[in-house]
Amino acid sequence: MKSPLSRIIRGLMLALLLALSLARPAAAAEESQGPSVLRDAETELLFRDISRPLIQAANLHPNNVQVVLLNDSEINAFVAGSQNVYLNSGLLLASDHVNQVQAVVAHELGHVAGGHSIRIASGAKAASGITLATLVLGALALAAGAGEAGMGLLMMGQRAAMGQFLAFTRTQESSADAAGAKYLSAAGISGKGSLEFFKKLQNQEYRLAVYAKDSYDRTHPLSSERIAMLEGLYAKDPAWNRPPDPALDARFQRVKAKLLGYINPRQATIKYPESDKSVPAHYARAYAYHLGAYPDKALREADALLAKDPTDPFFLELKGQVLLESGRPADAIEPLRQATERSGNVPLIAAMLGHALIATEQRQNLVEAKSILKSAIARDNQNPFAWYQLGIIYDREGDTARAALATAERNNLEGKPKLALASAEMAMRGIQAGTPDYLRAQDIAMVSRAELKKDRKSGRD
Repeated sequence: MKSPLSRIIRGLMLALLLALSLARPAAAAEESQGPSVLRDAETELLFRDISRPLIQAANLHPNNVQVVLLNDSEINAFVAGSQNVYLNSGLLLASDHVNQVQAVVAHELGHVAGGHSIRIASGAKAASGITLATLVLGALALAAGAGEAGMGLLMMGQRAAMGQFLAFTRTQESSADAAGAKYLSAAGISGKGSLEFFKKLQNQEYRLAVYAKDSYDRTHPLSSERIAMLEGLYAKDPAWNRPPDPALDARFQRVKAKLLGYINPRQATIKYPESDKSVPAHYARAYAYHLGAYPDKALREADALLAKDPTDPFFLELKGQVLLESGRPADAIEPLRQATERSGNVPLIAAMLGHALIATEQRQNLVEAKSILKSAIARDNQNPFAWYQLGIIYDREGDTARAALATAERNNLEGKPKLALASAEMAMRGIQAGTPDYLRAQDIAMVSRAELKKDRKSGRD
């Protein structure tokens, strides 16, 4: 028999768990429908070059850290349980020059080097300990007939737990700010970009009516507090008056313009009217016109860029992409082939060339396409579209087992474990056991089963 007190405590615990479970589906939906990753060869090369000195300053290995662009209009950046730094498209578009982006990357690397993603669990655990302790005390008070006191204890516990957790996260943010300043200094990059970006955030806080004098109820310190802490530190650094690297900033302005053309074509044509003949303007309009289904105007913009530099691999890639996606794959092959060669066989561009060769529907092009796609995947196997194209070739060759393996790879990358498992099992039935392809299919099947098991357990919980 359970005592009245134990029933009260159990009821309160169940109520708390129910409240948490009701909040989860919305969060899960948000995660599953989260922002997509934006992949672009020129952008990824820029990210690699602007982050490398900062990664080295943080004593991390450049090959183990990636800067990833997300399609999200919020001005934000974060790390999430790995050494990858995620930048939102909104942050890139809000940045005026490359040093502002480098300052954000330096801050996020402070989180990576500090192991903050791992330590966040200890902060949450400490806060939940406070909540559970006051939950029991509140239940005891309620059982004793002190209703108001019991409810007060429950509310006080929630407030204390939240306060402790927020203090924990603010400490992490301040630590990342200090580490980021150290990395910028070691890389010889001025901290002015960091302060400029915090002032942008400060203006955003004013617009959102964040008038707090301190950051007690916030996960991050107020931007004014961060500026005050960093200003003196940056001003004493030898790099303080050093301007952004002109070559890197020119590349950044190109990437920012093409991103705007892709994300918001209408705004791109307003910001970059046809009277503007700069490289960023041609770039922005080319993508805006292409996405707006004006291929002739997009090609004119691409040709204007090639008139400025006929050997630029990314101008060649742009022309090939417009031709390919406008239904002219045969015409796209030559500019894409040149773009692939001149870029040093960058996998994303090579995969587009493979796509163009397949799209011609000419069987003689499949041999070249297969070679190009296999080479591209060997250097970058995180491209679902390249696996999809390779699967088409295997299917046309009658190799259904390897077509299934390519499909399994694609579904695995796209986070579809059920489909990945079915394709991997189909591949194993047609591929000789013990071969590298068989072992790869087996790996995908094992990972997919584990993921499905985890999903089922989550559903039961």
